[in-house]
Amino acid sequence: MAEPAFRWPVRVYWEDTDAGGIVFYANYLKFFERARTEWLRSLGIEQQRLREQAGGMFVVSDTSVRYLRAARLDDELIVTAALQEKGRASLTIVQQALLPHMQADGTPGWSVLTEASIRIGWVEAASLQPARIPTSILDSLEPSP
Repeated sequence: MAEPAFRWPVRVYWEDTDAGGIVFYANYLKFFERARTEWLRSLGIEQQRLREQAGGMFVVSDTSVRYLRAARLDDELIVTAALQEKGRASLTIVQQALLPHMQADGTPGWSVLTEASIRIGWVEAASLQPARIPTSILDSLEPSP
């Protein structure tokens, strides 16, 4: 993934880890959810307001996650979100959990711990039936390079 469109800091707490102090694999999905929600919020798209005003909401319809390295208790991660594909009824967002570190030459670097492709679909709030994403939302989204 190129320069991420959005970054959200996450610290790893006890509740995120297993008995060995390693982040439990399913908790990365929680980290990704928070980053996607904050990315949408940064674009002026608040999910509760969407539900109330547009009568719909986003739901996760597909995930593909690769676990490359473990995060540990007290790590300070950066979780990214970038639009990969914009359709009429769904969005595909690529995400990473990164661990910042200093490289040997003293410049900042990133270790990719986990990466994912998350597809979210638009549904009508009352029926949960798939529907088209409102044009106002699509217009506010710009695909990442």
